[in-house]
Amino acid sequence: MINATGLMKSFGKTPVINDVSVSLAAGGITSIVGPNGAGKSTLLALISRLMRADAGTVTVDGLDVWTTPASVLARRLSILRQDNHMTARLSVRDLVAFGRYPHSQGRLTLEDKAHVERALDYMALNDLQHRFLDELSGGQRQRAFVAMVLCQDTDYLLLDEPLNNLDMKHAASMMKLLRRVSVELGKTIVLVLHDINFAGYYSDQIVAMRDGRVLRQGPPAEVITSEVLREVYDMEIQVREIDGKPLALFYE
Repeated sequence: MINATGLMKSFGKTPVINDVSVSLAAGGITSIVGPNGAGKSTLLALISRLMRADAGTVTVDGLDVWTTPASVLARRLSILRQDNHMTARLSVRDLVAFGRYPHSQGRLTLEDKAHVERALDYMALNDLQHRFLDELSGGQRQRAFVAMVLCQDTDYLLLDEPLNNLDMKHAASMMKLLRRVSVELGKTIVLVLHDINFAGYYSDQIVAMRDGRVLRQGPPAEVITSEVLREVYDMEIQVREIDGKPLALFYE
């Protein structure tokens, strides 16, 4: 379980995370949603120790993220940032193999190579593994970065806008793959998503944020409602149920 308590973070005089306390249970997919500037990506960065909080604590299965050695934390939790660009000219396989660095420090063992093969297979990258990243489409490149995180073989995967730059087909394919990873490999996946309908359809839990605060947390049926979405997005959004899943209609 990930527990955050009393988190505060400001950039200059601007508060970005304002007294956030949230518990993310192990297992399944949790999506963090909310408007631009809500603090979603900052919260993910604080949980993963990419940023240091001004106040508050974060623990992952009881480990304090501020005091736990990086080598230990990297075997428990991995993160894919929004700005996941690489300047080096790498093949897909080389990028995915980077995910094993916390385990092998660059000297791949047979076990490490097995993890690379599994990650390539899960993300349907076998046919592209020898291509360079700059030769891939945006969707293919995004799958490669997710495969790198998966290859790290941590219990918790934090993904900041993994659907970024993906069209509808590839976004749906990505969410199906993440659901498969969660179910078949028992991973806990925490996502920042902008599309509330993807969040509502594929998530087990949703955390809704606005102005640096958590306004609501719960299963999709409790969060994807007209009342909650009005509070989060400051607009009228109709919600319908299709096959037991909430669908937000915000186009009218």
